[in-house]
Amino acid sequence: MNLIIRLLVTAIVAYLLTMILPGVHFSGFGGAIIFSIVLGILNLIVKPILNLLGLPLTIITLGLFALVINAIIILIADYFIDSMVVDGFWWALIFSILLSLITSLANSMFSDRD
Repeated sequence: MNLIIRLLVTAIVAYLLTMILPGVHFSGFGGAIIFSIVLGILNLIVKPILNLLGLPLTIITLGLFALVINAIIILIADYFIDSMVVDGFWWALIFSILLSLITSLANSMFSDRD
């Protein structure tokens, strides 16, 4: 159930961000749900590989390269999803920063208080 809530929170936040950011577009809320599923799969499979390959740059830049890796993941998701359009790298970077900040805050509100 926790996974479904996290996917739904990510989809809602992503859809709301597209209303604020003019460089990221979804065709509808269904596209945002598909995006959250694809993003979860990419974070599970591709992101660890990119983190490993980018480890020297991440160390040199004191962790800032991790933001670039997140933007690359957003651009890869854009490539696979027809109902999503990202207008460029900088929009993907801004979108990924805002998405990660807002979803982490929202997920902390909905997390179990055990």
